[in-house]
Amino acid sequence: MKPPIRIGIIGMGGFAGSHHTAVAKLEERGHAKLLCTCDPRASAFASEQQAWRFPARGVSVFNDYRTMLDACARDLDLVVIPTPIQLHAEMHAAVTALGLPTYLEKPPTLDHRELERMIVNDQRLQKSSLVGFNFIIERQRLALKERLLAGEFGTLRGTTLSALWPRPASYFQRNNWAGRLLIDDRPVLDSCFGNAMAHFVHNMLFWAGETELYSWAKLTAVRAELYRAHKIEGADTFFVEADTAGSVNMRFALSHACAGPASHGETVTCDKAILHYAVGNLIEIRWRDGRVERTTPDAFDPLEENHLDYYRYLRGEASRPATTLIDSRPFVALNDLAHISSGRILPIPAGFVTGQRDEKEQKDYLNVAGMNAAIEHFLAQGAWPGENGWGREPSEVTTLADLPRFEATIRAMAGK
Repeated sequence: MKPPIRIGIIGMGGFAGSHHTAVAKLEERGHAKLLCTCDPRASAFASEQQAWRFPARGVSVFNDYRTMLDACARDLDLVVIPTPIQLHAEMHAAVTALGLPTYLEKPPTLDHRELERMIVNDQRLQKSSLVGFNFIIERQRLALKERLLAGEFGTLRGTTLSALWPRPASYFQRNNWAGRLLIDDRPVLDSCFGNAMAHFVHNMLFWAGETELYSWAKLTAVRAELYRAHKIEGADTFFVEADTAGSVNMRFALSHACAGPASHGETVTCDKAILHYAVGNLIEIRWRDGRVERTTPDAFDPLEENHLDYYRYLRGEASRPATTLIDSRPFVALNDLAHISSGRILPIPAGFVTGQRDEKEQKDYLNVAGMNAAIEHFLAQGAWPGENGWGREPSEVTTLADLPRFEATIRAMAGK
Protein backbone atom coordinates (compact mmCIF):
# COMPACT_ATOMS: atom_id res chain seq x y z
CA MET A 1 0.00 0.00 0.00
CA LYS A 2 1.16 3.52 -0.78
CA PRO A 3 2.00 5.91 2.10
CA PRO A 4 -1.10 7.37 3.81
CA ILE A 5 -2.32 10.85 2.90
CA ARG A 6 -1.21 13.22 5.66
CA ILE A 7 -4.10 15.36 6.85
CA GLY A 8 -4.93 18.37 8.99
CA ILE A 9 -8.55 19.11 9.94
CA ILE A 10 -9.71 22.58 10.91
CA GLY A 11 -12.31 22.26 13.65
CA MET A 12 -13.64 19.59 15.99
CA GLY A 13 -17.26 20.64 16.55
CA GLY A 14 -20.28 20.29 14.30
CA PHE A 15 -19.71 18.44 11.04
CA ALA A 16 -15.96 18.48 11.62
CA GLY A 17 -16.63 15.65 14.06
CA SER A 18 -17.91 13.49 11.21
CA HIS A 19 -14.71 14.11 9.26
CA HIS A 20 -12.66 13.15 12.31
CA THR A 21 -14.58 9.90 12.61
CA ALA A 22 -14.20 9.11 8.91
CA VAL A 23 -10.47 9.87 8.86
CA ALA A 24 -9.91 7.76 12.00
CA LYS A 25 -11.51 4.78 10.26
CA LEU A 26 -9.46 5.35 7.11
CA GLU A 27 -6.32 5.66 9.22
CA GLU A 28 -6.98 2.22 10.68
CA ARG A 29 -7.02 0.88 7.11
CA GLY A 30 -3.77 2.63 6.20
CA HIS A 31 -5.25 5.22 3.80
CA ALA A 32 -4.84 8.36 5.92
CA LYS A 33 -2.83 9.82 8.75
CA LEU A 34 -4.22 12.71 10.83
CA LEU A 35 -1.27 14.84 11.88
CA CYS A 36 -3.01 17.85 13.37
CA THR A 37 -6.26 19.61 14.14
CA CYS A 38 -7.42 22.79 15.79
CA ASP A 39 -10.40 24.52 17.33
CA PRO A 40 -10.80 27.84 19.16
CA ARG A 41 -12.38 25.80 21.98
CA ALA A 42 -10.11 22.79 21.74
CA SER A 43 -10.32 22.07 25.48
CA ALA A 44 -14.11 21.76 25.22
CA PHE A 45 -13.61 18.62 23.09
CA ALA A 46 -11.49 16.69 25.59
CA SER A 47 -13.81 13.68 25.57
CA GLU A 48 -13.95 13.63 21.76
CA GLN A 49 -10.17 13.80 21.60
CA GLN A 50 -9.99 10.72 23.79
CA ALA A 51 -12.66 8.93 21.74
CA TRP A 52 -10.71 9.69 18.56
CA ARG A 53 -7.54 8.47 20.33
CA PHE A 54 -5.54 11.61 19.57
CA PRO A 55 -2.76 10.87 22.12
CA ALA A 56 -2.21 7.34 20.81
CA ARG A 57 -2.30 8.51 17.19
CA GLY A 58 0.12 11.38 17.86
CA VAL A 59 -2.29 14.10 16.72
CA SER A 60 -1.16 17.65 17.51
CA VAL A 61 -3.95 19.95 18.73
CA PHE A 62 -3.95 23.74 18.30
CA ASN A 63 -6.32 26.57 19.22
CA ASP A 64 -5.96 28.44 15.92
CA TYR A 65 -5.74 27.22 12.34
CA ARG A 66 -3.01 29.71 11.47
CA THR A 67 -0.83 28.38 14.26
CA MET A 68 -1.53 24.85 13.08
CA LEU A 69 -0.53 25.70 9.52
CA ASP A 70 2.65 27.47 10.65
CA ALA A 71 3.68 24.40 12.63
CA CYS A 72 2.56 21.58 10.35
CA ALA A 73 2.03 22.72 6.75
CA ARG A 74 5.34 21.35 5.46
CA ASP A 75 4.32 17.84 6.54
CA LEU A 76 0.75 17.87 5.15
CA ASP A 77 -0.75 16.66 1.88
CA LEU A 78 -4.25 17.99 2.52
CA VAL A 79 -6.26 20.25 4.86
CA VAL A 80 -9.95 19.56 5.50
CA ILE A 81 -12.16 22.64 6.04
CA PRO A 82 -15.55 21.63 7.54
CA THR A 83 -16.19 25.00 9.21
CA PRO A 84 -19.03 27.58 9.09
CA ILE A 85 -19.77 28.77 5.55
CA GLN A 86 -18.58 32.33 6.13
CA LEU A 87 -15.11 31.09 7.17
CA HIS A 88 -14.42 28.92 4.13
CA ALA A 89 -12.90 31.56 1.85
CA GLU A 90 -10.36 32.97 4.33
CA MET A 91 -9.27 29.50 5.44
CA HIS A 92 -9.03 28.25 1.86
CA ALA A 93 -6.89 31.30 1.01
CA ALA A 94 -4.55 30.63 3.93
CA VAL A 95 -4.12 26.96 3.06
CA THR A 96 -3.68 27.41 -0.69
CA ALA A 97 -1.12 30.18 -0.08
CA LEU A 98 1.05 27.41 1.35
CA GLY A 99 0.60 25.28 -1.76
CA LEU A 100 -1.76 22.81 -0.12
CA PRO A 101 -5.10 21.61 -1.54
CA THR A 102 -8.25 21.45 0.59
CA TYR A 103 -11.19 19.15 1.11
CA LEU A 104 -13.70 21.98 1.39
CA GLU A 105 -17.06 21.03 2.89
CA LYS A 106 -20.07 22.10 0.84
CA PRO A 107 -21.11 24.74 0.11
CA PRO A 108 -17.75 26.31 -0.76
CA THR A 109 -19.41 29.71 -0.38
CA LEU A 110 -22.83 31.09 -1.31
CA ASP A 111 -21.47 34.36 -2.68
CA HIS A 112 -20.60 34.14 -6.38
CA ARG A 113 -18.01 36.93 -6.06
CA GLU A 114 -16.21 35.11 -3.26
CA LEU A 115 -16.28 31.89 -5.26
CA GLU A 116 -14.38 33.56 -8.10
CA ARG A 117 -11.67 34.70 -5.68
CA MET A 118 -11.42 31.17 -4.33
CA ILE A 119 -11.07 29.79 -7.86
CA VAL A 120 -8.16 32.16 -8.52
CA ASN A 121 -6.46 31.05 -5.30
CA ASP A 122 -6.98 27.39 -6.15
CA GLN A 123 -5.48 27.73 -9.60
CA ARG A 124 -2.02 28.29 -8.12
CA LEU A 125 -2.01 24.72 -6.79
CA GLN A 126 -0.58 21.64 -8.50
CA LYS A 127 -3.66 19.70 -7.30
CA SER A 128 -7.20 21.14 -7.25
CA SER A 129 -9.23 21.35 -4.09
CA LEU A 130 -12.31 19.17 -3.65
CA VAL A 131 -15.72 20.57 -2.76
CA GLY A 132 -17.47 17.91 -0.68
CA PHE A 133 -20.76 17.40 -2.47
CA ASN A 134 -21.37 13.84 -1.37
CA PHE A 135 -23.11 11.92 -4.10
CA ILE A 136 -21.46 12.73 -7.42
CA ILE A 137 -19.11 9.73 -7.17
CA GLU A 138 -21.84 7.12 -6.66
CA ARG A 139 -21.07 4.33 -9.11
CA GLN A 140 -24.66 3.94 -10.32
CA ARG A 141 -25.14 7.70 -10.69
CA LEU A 142 -22.07 7.94 -12.93
CA ALA A 143 -23.24 4.95 -14.98
CA LEU A 144 -26.65 6.56 -15.56
CA LYS A 145 -25.03 9.87 -16.54
CA GLU A 146 -22.92 8.03 -19.11
CA ARG A 147 -26.07 6.46 -20.55
CA LEU A 148 -27.72 9.88 -20.65
CA LEU A 149 -24.79 11.37 -22.54
CA ALA A 150 -24.76 8.44 -24.96
CA GLY A 151 -28.36 9.25 -25.89
CA GLU A 152 -29.80 5.94 -24.71
CA PHE A 153 -32.76 7.66 -23.02
CA GLY A 154 -33.32 10.19 -25.78
CA THR A 155 -33.16 13.96 -25.40
CA LEU A 156 -33.15 15.28 -21.84
CA ARG A 157 -36.17 17.54 -21.38
CA GLY A 158 -36.55 18.28 -17.67
CA THR A 159 -35.54 17.48 -14.11
CA THR A 160 -37.31 17.84 -10.77
CA LEU A 161 -36.16 17.62 -7.17
CA SER A 162 -38.46 17.14 -4.20
CA ALA A 163 -36.72 17.22 -0.81
CA LEU A 164 -38.32 17.51 2.62
CA TRP A 165 -36.14 17.40 5.73
CA PRO A 166 -37.98 18.22 8.97
CA ARG A 167 -35.94 20.44 11.28
CA PRO A 168 -37.04 21.33 14.81
CA ALA A 169 -36.82 24.85 16.19
CA SER A 170 -33.63 23.86 18.02
CA TYR A 171 -31.88 23.27 14.67
CA PHE A 172 -31.92 26.99 13.99
CA GLN A 173 -30.30 27.65 17.37
CA ARG A 174 -27.39 25.23 16.87
CA ASN A 175 -24.90 28.05 16.24
CA ASN A 176 -24.78 31.79 15.55
CA TRP A 177 -25.09 31.43 11.77
CA ALA A 178 -27.95 28.94 11.43
CA GLY A 179 -30.72 30.30 9.23
CA ARG A 180 -28.87 33.60 8.76
CA LEU A 181 -28.52 35.70 5.63
CA LEU A 182 -25.62 37.80 6.91
CA ILE A 183 -23.01 37.55 9.66
CA ASP A 184 -20.83 40.60 10.33
CA ASP A 185 -22.21 42.09 7.12
CA ARG A 186 -21.00 39.10 5.07
CA PRO A 187 -23.31 36.74 3.14
CA VAL A 188 -23.98 33.37 4.77
CA LEU A 189 -27.35 32.31 3.28
CA ASP A 190 -27.68 29.17 5.39
CA SER A 191 -30.75 27.30 4.18
CA CYS A 192 -32.11 23.94 3.08
CA PHE A 193 -31.25 24.85 -0.52
CA GLY A 194 -27.80 26.31 0.01
CA ASN A 195 -26.55 24.09 2.81
CA ALA A 196 -28.44 21.18 4.39
CA MET A 197 -29.75 19.70 1.12
CA ALA A 198 -27.24 21.34 -1.21
CA HIS A 199 -25.99 17.85 -2.17
CA PHE A 200 -29.31 17.11 -3.87
CA VAL A 201 -29.46 20.47 -5.68
CA HIS A 202 -25.93 19.87 -6.97
CA ASN A 203 -26.98 16.37 -8.10
CA MET A 204 -29.67 17.86 -10.31
CA LEU A 205 -27.27 20.29 -11.93
CA PHE A 206 -25.00 17.30 -12.59
CA TRP A 207 -27.79 15.41 -14.39
CA ALA A 208 -28.31 18.43 -16.66
CA GLY A 209 -24.64 18.80 -17.59
CA GLU A 210 -24.61 17.84 -21.24
CA THR A 211 -20.99 18.17 -22.42
CA GLU A 212 -19.14 15.39 -20.59
CA LEU A 213 -19.44 13.10 -17.59
CA TYR A 214 -18.22 15.65 -15.06
CA SER A 215 -20.26 18.60 -16.30
CA TRP A 216 -23.04 20.67 -14.78
CA ALA A 217 -25.96 22.67 -16.15
CA LYS A 218 -25.36 26.00 -17.84
CA LEU A 219 -28.09 28.27 -16.49
CA THR A 220 -29.90 30.77 -18.68
CA ALA A 221 -32.86 31.82 -16.49
CA VAL A 222 -33.97 31.40 -12.87
CA ARG A 223 -37.24 32.18 -11.11
CA ALA A 224 -37.93 31.48 -7.43
CA GLU A 225 -40.26 31.98 -4.49
CA LEU A 226 -38.63 31.87 -1.03
CA TYR A 227 -40.60 31.43 2.19
CA ARG A 228 -40.13 30.95 5.90
CA ALA A 229 -42.29 29.34 8.56
CA HIS A 230 -39.65 29.37 11.31
CA LYS A 231 -38.59 32.58 13.04
CA ILE A 232 -35.31 32.94 11.18
CA GLU A 233 -33.65 35.55 8.99
CA GLY A 234 -33.31 33.35 5.93
CA ALA A 235 -35.66 31.01 4.09
CA ASP A 236 -36.65 27.48 5.11
CA THR A 237 -38.69 26.74 1.97
CA PHE A 238 -37.62 27.12 -1.69
CA PHE A 239 -39.53 26.77 -4.93
CA VAL A 240 -37.11 27.32 -7.82
CA GLU A 241 -37.33 26.95 -11.58
CA ALA A 242 -34.37 27.19 -13.94
CA ASP A 243 -33.78 26.85 -17.66
CA THR A 244 -30.49 25.74 -19.15
CA ALA A 245 -28.58 26.44 -22.35
CA GLY A 246 -29.53 22.92 -23.42
CA SER A 247 -33.27 23.74 -23.16
CA VAL A 248 -33.72 21.65 -20.01
CA ASN A 249 -36.37 22.87 -17.58
CA MET A 250 -35.39 22.27 -13.95
CA ARG A 251 -37.69 22.54 -10.92
CA PHE A 252 -36.65 22.32 -7.27
CA ALA A 253 -38.90 22.21 -4.20
CA LEU A 254 -37.22 21.95 -0.79
CA SER A 255 -38.31 22.66 2.77
CA HIS A 256 -37.43 22.33 6.44
CA ALA A 257 -40.95 23.47 7.40
CA CYS A 258 -42.43 20.00 7.68
CA ALA A 259 -42.90 17.11 10.08
CA GLY A 260 -42.69 13.35 9.82
CA PRO A 261 -40.21 11.30 7.77
CA ALA A 262 -37.69 13.02 5.52
CA SER A 263 -38.09 12.42 1.79
CA HIS A 264 -36.05 13.04 -1.32
CA GLY A 265 -36.53 12.25 -4.98
CA GLU A 266 -34.64 13.17 -8.15
CA THR A 267 -36.47 12.81 -11.48
CA VAL A 268 -34.89 13.10 -14.92
CA THR A 269 -37.34 13.21 -17.84
CA CYS A 270 -36.18 12.22 -21.32
CA ASP A 271 -37.94 11.42 -24.58
CA LYS A 272 -37.59 7.65 -24.19
CA ALA A 273 -37.57 7.18 -20.41
CA ILE A 274 -38.04 8.78 -17.01
CA LEU A 275 -35.35 8.21 -14.40
CA HIS A 276 -36.09 8.26 -10.66
CA TYR A 277 -33.17 8.38 -8.22
CA ALA A 278 -33.51 8.44 -4.44
CA VAL A 279 -30.17 8.33 -2.63
CA GLY A 280 -29.85 5.14 -0.58
CA ASN A 281 -33.32 3.96 -1.55
CA LEU A 282 -34.25 3.41 -5.19
CA ILE A 283 -33.05 3.78 -8.77
CA GLU A 284 -35.75 3.29 -11.38
CA ILE A 285 -35.92 3.71 -15.15
CA ARG A 286 -39.43 3.78 -16.60
CA TRP A 287 -39.27 3.43 -20.36
CA ARG A 288 -41.99 4.97 -22.51
CA ASP A 289 -42.57 1.52 -24.05
CA GLY A 290 -43.57 0.08 -20.68
CA ARG A 291 -40.30 -1.52 -19.58
CA VAL A 292 -39.08 -0.86 -16.04
CA GLU A 293 -35.54 -1.19 -14.67
CA ARG A 294 -35.36 -1.04 -10.89
CA THR A 295 -32.31 -1.40 -8.64
CA THR A 296 -31.28 -0.51 -5.11
CA PRO A 297 -28.34 1.88 -4.74
CA ASP A 298 -25.09 0.41 -3.46
CA ALA A 299 -24.29 0.79 0.21
CA PHE A 300 -22.33 4.01 0.35
CA ASP A 301 -20.61 5.95 3.14
CA PRO A 302 -20.41 9.46 1.63
CA LEU A 303 -17.60 10.84 3.74
CA GLU A 304 -15.34 7.82 3.62
CA GLU A 305 -15.89 7.29 -0.10
CA ASN A 306 -15.31 10.96 -0.95
CA HIS A 307 -12.14 11.02 1.12
CA LEU A 308 -10.86 7.90 -0.62
CA ASP A 309 -11.78 9.22 -4.06
CA TYR A 310 -9.91 12.45 -3.36
CA TYR A 311 -6.86 10.57 -2.05
CA ARG A 312 -6.73 8.67 -5.34
CA TYR A 313 -6.65 11.97 -7.21
CA LEU A 314 -3.94 13.39 -4.94
CA ARG A 315 -1.82 10.27 -5.59
CA GLY A 316 -2.24 10.66 -9.36
CA GLU A 317 -4.52 7.63 -9.70
CA ALA A 318 -7.51 9.71 -10.90
CA SER A 319 -7.56 12.59 -13.36
CA ARG A 320 -9.71 14.98 -11.34
CA PRO A 321 -11.66 15.51 -8.09
CA ALA A 322 -15.38 14.79 -8.18
CA THR A 323 -16.31 18.48 -7.79
CA THR A 324 -13.93 21.40 -8.11
CA LEU A 325 -14.56 25.03 -7.22
CA ILE A 326 -15.12 25.74 -10.92
CA ASP A 327 -17.73 22.95 -11.03
CA SER A 328 -19.51 24.72 -8.15
CA ARG A 329 -20.27 27.84 -10.21
CA PRO A 330 -23.73 26.69 -11.39
CA PHE A 331 -24.78 25.77 -7.85
CA VAL A 332 -23.67 29.06 -6.31
CA ALA A 333 -25.17 31.09 -9.17
CA LEU A 334 -28.47 29.20 -8.88
CA ASN A 335 -28.66 29.91 -5.16
CA ASP A 336 -27.83 33.59 -5.62
CA LEU A 337 -30.25 34.07 -8.52
CA ALA A 338 -33.02 32.35 -6.54
CA HIS A 339 -32.65 35.02 -3.85
CA ILE A 340 -32.51 37.83 -6.40
CA SER A 341 -35.56 36.50 -8.25
CA SER A 342 -37.65 36.13 -5.10
CA GLY A 343 -36.60 39.57 -3.90
CA ARG A 344 -37.94 38.94 -0.42
CA ILE A 345 -38.64 36.01 1.87
CA LEU A 346 -42.35 35.83 2.57
CA PRO A 347 -43.71 34.30 5.79
CA ILE A 348 -45.96 31.34 5.02
CA PRO A 349 -49.47 32.43 6.04
CA ALA A 350 -50.09 31.57 9.68
CA GLY A 351 -53.25 29.67 8.84
CA PHE A 352 -51.17 27.05 7.03
CA VAL A 353 -48.65 26.52 9.86
CA THR A 354 -49.18 24.31 12.89
CA GLY A 355 -46.85 23.12 15.62
CA GLN A 356 -46.22 19.41 16.01
CA ARG A 357 -44.56 17.84 19.03
CA ASP A 358 -42.46 14.70 18.59
CA GLU A 359 -42.75 13.09 22.01
CA LYS A 360 -40.13 10.47 21.25
CA GLU A 361 -37.54 13.06 20.24
CA GLN A 362 -38.88 15.67 22.67
CA LYS A 363 -38.64 18.23 19.89
CA ASP A 364 -41.06 20.72 18.36
CA TYR A 365 -41.61 20.95 14.62
CA LEU A 366 -43.60 23.23 12.36
CA ASN A 367 -45.77 21.63 9.72
CA VAL A 368 -47.21 23.47 6.72
CA ALA A 369 -50.62 22.20 5.68
CA GLY A 370 -50.73 21.42 1.97
CA MET A 371 -46.93 21.42 1.55
CA ASN A 372 -46.89 18.08 -0.26
CA ALA A 373 -49.68 19.18 -2.59
CA ALA A 374 -47.92 22.50 -3.27
CA ILE A 375 -44.73 20.67 -4.17
CA GLU A 376 -46.55 18.17 -6.37
CA HIS A 377 -48.41 20.89 -8.29
CA PHE A 378 -45.25 22.93 -8.76
CA LEU A 379 -43.07 20.09 -9.96
CA ALA A 380 -45.68 18.57 -12.25
CA GLN A 381 -47.41 21.69 -13.57
CA GLY A 382 -45.24 24.69 -12.70
CA ALA A 383 -48.00 26.04 -10.43
CA TRP A 384 -46.38 28.46 -7.98
CA PRO A 385 -47.55 28.43 -4.35
CA GLY A 386 -47.71 32.23 -4.37
CA GLU A 387 -50.48 32.02 -6.94
CA ASN A 388 -52.27 29.24 -5.07
CA GLY A 389 -52.95 30.38 -1.53
CA TRP A 390 -49.61 31.55 -0.17
CA GLY A 391 -50.37 35.13 -1.06
CA ARG A 392 -47.51 36.69 -2.97
CA GLU A 393 -47.13 38.35 -6.34
CA PRO A 394 -45.20 36.55 -9.11
CA SER A 395 -41.43 36.76 -8.83
CA GLU A 396 -39.18 37.96 -11.64
CA VAL A 397 -37.17 35.90 -14.09
CA THR A 398 -33.44 36.47 -13.57
CA THR A 399 -30.32 35.64 -15.59
CA LEU A 400 -26.60 35.63 -14.90
CA ALA A 401 -26.60 39.30 -15.90
CA ASP A 402 -28.55 40.00 -12.67
CA LEU A 403 -25.84 38.67 -10.34
CA PRO A 404 -24.48 42.19 -9.64
CA ARG A 405 -27.75 42.80 -7.73
CA PHE A 406 -26.89 40.05 -5.25
CA GLU A 407 -25.40 42.13 -2.44
CA ALA A 408 -28.16 44.74 -2.44
CA THR A 409 -30.84 42.03 -2.51
CA ILE A 410 -29.42 40.15 0.48
CA ARG A 411 -28.93 43.32 2.49
CA ALA A 412 -32.53 44.34 1.81
CA MET A 413 -33.77 40.87 2.79
CA ALA A 414 -31.85 41.16 6.06
CA GLY A 415 -33.20 44.65 6.71
CA LYS A 416 -29.81 46.34 6.31
